Amino acid sequence: MKEIAKTYNPKEFEDRIYAFWMEKGYFTPKIDPEKQPFTIVIPPPNITGQLHMGHALDNTLQDILIRWKRMQGYAVLWIPGSDHASIATEIKVLDTIREETGLTKKEIGREEFLKRAWAWKDKYENRILSQLKKLGSSCDWTRTRFTMDEVCSRAVREVFVSLYEKGLIYRGDRIINWCPDCNTALSDAEVEHKEQKGHLWYIKYPIKGEDGYVVIATTRPETMLGDVAVAVNPDDERYKDVVGKTLILPLVGREIPVIADSYVDPSFGTGAVKVTPAHDPNDFEMGTRHNLPFINIMNENAIINENGGKYKGLDRYEAREKIVEDLKNLGLLLKVEDHVHNVGHCYRCDTVVEPLLSKQWFVKMEPLAKPALEVVKEGKIKFVPERFEKIYINWLENIKDWCISRQLWWGHRIPAWYCDDCGHITVSRKDPEKCEACGSTNIHQDEDVLDTWFSSALWPFSTMGWPEETEDLRYFYPTDVLVTGYDIIFFWVARMIFMSLEFMKEVPFKHVLIHGLVRDAQGRKMSKSLGNGIDPLEVIEKYGADTLRFTLVIGNAPGNDMRFSQDKVELSRNFANKLWNASRYVLLNLTDNDTNLYTEGLTIADKWILTRYNNIVKEVTENLEKFELGIAATKLYDFVWSEFCDWYIELSKPVLYSDNLEAKKVTKSVLRYVLDNTLRLLHPFMPFITEEIWQNLPHEGESIMIAEWPKYKEELDFTEEAKNAEIIMEAIRTIRNLRAEANVSPSKKAKVIVTVENENYVKMFEVGTNYIMKLAGASEVVIETDKSKIPHKALSGAIEGGLVVLPLEDLIDLEEEIKRLNEERQKVISEIERAQGLLNNENFVKKAPEKVVSAEREKLEKYTTMLKNIEERLKLLKS
Repeated sequence: MKEIAKTYNPKEFEDRIYAFWMEKGYFTPKIDPEKQPFTIVIPPPNITGQLHMGHALDNTLQDILIRWKRMQGYAVLWIPGSDHASIATEIKVLDTIREETGLTKKEIGREEFLKRAWAWKDKYENRILSQLKKLGSSCDWTRTRFTMDEVCSRAVREVFVSLYEKGLIYRGDRIINWCPDCNTALSDAEVEHKEQKGHLWYIKYPIKGEDGYVVIATTRPETMLGDVAVAVNPDDERYKDVVGKTLILPLVGREIPVIADSYVDPSFGTGAVKVTPAHDPNDFEMGTRHNLPFINIMNENAIINENGGKYKGLDRYEAREKIVEDLKNLGLLLKVEDHVHNVGHCYRCDTVVEPLLSKQWFVKMEPLAKPALEVVKEGKIKFVPERFEKIYINWLENIKDWCISRQLWWGHRIPAWYCDDCGHITVSRKDPEKCEACGSTNIHQDEDVLDTWFSSALWPFSTMGWPEETEDLRYFYPTDVLVTGYDIIFFWVARMIFMSLEFMKEVPFKHVLIHGLVRDAQGRKMSKSLGNGIDPLEVIEKYGADTLRFTLVIGNAPGNDMRFSQDKVELSRNFANKLWNASRYVLLNLTDNDTNLYTEGLTIADKWILTRYNNIVKEVTENLEKFELGIAATKLYDFVWSEFCDWYIELSKPVLYSDNLEAKKVTKSVLRYVLDNTLRLLHPFMPFITEEIWQNLPHEGESIMIAEWPKYKEELDFTEEAKNAEIIMEAIRTIRNLRAEANVSPSKKAKVIVTVENENYVKMFEVGTNYIMKLAGASEVVIETDKSKIPHKALSGAIEGGLVVLPLEDLIDLEEEIKRLNEERQKVISEIERAQGLLNNENFVKKAPEKVVSAEREKLEKYTTMLKNIEERLKLLKS
C-alpha cells in the first residue's frame, strides 16, 4: 500500500495536483446531448491589480458548486474571464504614465495611451488568472474571455446598434452625474450617497420694482449663478401674490421669474426654491416643463466658467465661500442653519459628484425594466436569500434612463460617427467610410467610450459567442447560478437580466446566490486606509488553498457578511491536519487494493459509522441544493472530526489489533469506504488534500474530481444498532469524565459496573464490553440489573437505560460525590421542566412538526429515567 507523508504540507502537492487536472482536461466539458449542462459565468474581476479576499470568497463558492455538479455527472462549464474596468484601469494606467514619463493624458495621446493600457491588461489579467488557479478554481481556461476581446466586442457593437435602431439608445442633453476628478459621466448606480453635515443658506432675492424680497433656502449657494427662476408650490398660500413676478438674481443682476410647480415641497426651507436646470436633475425637469433657459456655470473640473461672472476660475467650494461672503456684505444672507443631507460621491475615487447638463448617450430603461421585473416576480429567477429581491425590484421600479457614455479612452468606443458637413449621426455595425445621409467622407467617430457595465451586462451570452449562434450558446445557455456580492445587484445583476431578456429572449440564470463582504476579525470592512486587508495569496502560501477555502465557507450564510480571523484559519488548518492523520491511520492498516465494502459481520461500531456517514451524504447534498454551503461544510467538519476521527477510528482499534482476520477485513473495508466517500463529499470544499489522499487510497477511476458523488443508500441505514452504539459511547464518555474528576491516572485500570433496566440493555452492553474495556480503561465490566449491589463508595454517572459506576474505594470523597449528584439532579430536573413546558403548550404541540414534538417526548422520557437513577443513587449513598 502507498503511504502519505507523515505531516500535512500542502506545498508538496497543490501545484502538482492542479497541473495534473489541467493536463487531463477535466475542466473542459464536452457538449453531450446525453448529459444535462450546468453553467456558471465568473463575475469577471477587474484588471486593476490582484485578487482580494472578496474575490477568494466569491470564487470558492462558485468552485464548490461546479465541482459538486461535475461529480453528479453534469456537463459542467465555468467560464472565466476579466473586465476592462474603464474608469479604474484608466486611472491606474495614467498614474503609471505620469510616474514614468511625467506626461499628461493629452500629451501622451490616445494611441500611445491605448498601447500602454493593453500592456497593463496583459500583465494584470495573467496575474489574476494565475491567482484563481492557485485558489483551485476549476474554470475552463480554454474558454477564457475578456470584456474587450474580439468576441465580446462584436456582441457590444451588435447590442448598441440594435438598441439604437429600436429607439432604445439616444443622444441628448440631460443632467448627468459628473465626477470632476475622473472627468467622466457616471450612471446613477455608480454614485454612492453618504449622509453629510452641511448647511442651509437662506438668501433674499429682491422683487423687481418693489421693496420686498423672496427668501429661498439652498444647500449649494454657488449654483445660484446659474439660477433661471424661483419656484413655489401652486397651493402654497404664502406665495399666491408673488407668482408671475420678477426677481433680481443677487450678485448676477439677472431678471428671473417666480413660477408655480407642484414638485416644490412647501415644508422645505421657506417653501421657495431656486431653479438651476443645468445643475440639478429635478430643476432640469422643471426647466423643461416651464421652457426655461439652461445656464451651465461649471467646466468639467468643477471650476466656475465664463457664465459665473467675477467668480470665473474659482473651484466650486472656493466660489461658495466667496459668494456667501458677498451675500453677507450686501445684507442678502438672512441666516444659516446646520443641515444633514445625502451627498453623492463617485464610487471609484469618492469625489463629490457634480450634477451637470451634458450631451450624453442614454439607454431608455422603461421598456427594458418591465420584463426584467416580471421574471423575478414570477419566480423565473430566484434570489438566495430571497430578501435581496426587494433591492432589485425597488431599483428597477424607480429606474431612470441609463447614461452609458464615458469621457474616457479605455473601453468600447461608441460606434457613432458625426458628419462634419451635414451633422448627421451614423451608427453602424461596421466602421463607415462616409456619411449615410449626405455621402460626405468628412466624418469622425465619437471620442467617448461605453460604461464598463454595458459590456458586463452581456457577459452570460457574449462569452459564448453571441451574436453568432454557437454550439456553446445552444447547449450551455441559459446559465444556472450567478454567484455575486450584494453590492452589485443593480450595477450588474439587473443589467444582465434585462439585456439577456432583450437579446436572448430567456433569463440569463435561474438563481442568484448573494454573498456578503469579508470583514476583519472586528467586523470592519477591509480597506487600505485601515490597513486591515488580508492577501489571500499570503494565506495560501502559509497554510494552503484548502485551508483558505474552508475558512471562507464554514459557517458562511448566504447574504451575510463574514468575519475573517486568524482563529478561523487555524481551525481550518487543524481540520486539514486531523483529516491527514486519520487518513494515514487508514492507509497504514490497509494491506491490499480491495475496494469492496463487506457488510456481512459488521460490528456495532461499523454499523454506527455507516449510518452516520449515510445521513451526512443526505444532509450535505440537501444543503448544497439549498445553497447553504456553510451548513454543509460545518456538518462535514463535525462528522470528520468528532465521529470518524475521534470515535470510529478509536472504535476500530480493538478489531484491527485482534487476531480475527474476517472481522479485520470487514472493518478495514468500512474504514476505506467511509474515508473514500467522505473525501468525495469534502472535495468541492477542499479539492487538493482530498485528491492527494484519494490517489493513495485503493480506488477506481483517474481522479476524485470526476468520481461519482455519494448517494444515500437505504441498506446502510442501521438505525437501531447506531443508537445502541451511541449509548455505549455515552457510557465511555461518562466513565472518562468520572475518572478525570477523581484524578485517576490514565494507566490505572478500574472496575466498571453498568446497572441496566432490562434485558435489551444487558445484551447491548455485553456487545459493548470490549469497547469499554479498551477505550475507558476498565479492568473489567460487570453488568448488573440489581442496583442494591452497587457499592456506596463509588463515582457514578447516569446514562440512557442505566448508570455507570466506578467503585474507587479510597479515591472518592463521599460528600463530594453526593454534592456532584445533587448538581447533576438539578440539571436533569431543568431539562424535564423545559420539555414538559413545551409539551404542555398546546400551540407547540399543534404547530410544531411531528418530528420535533416526538423528539421532545423522547427527551422527556430519557431525562425522567436519568432522574430516577440519580435519585436512587443518592438514596444509596446517604443510607
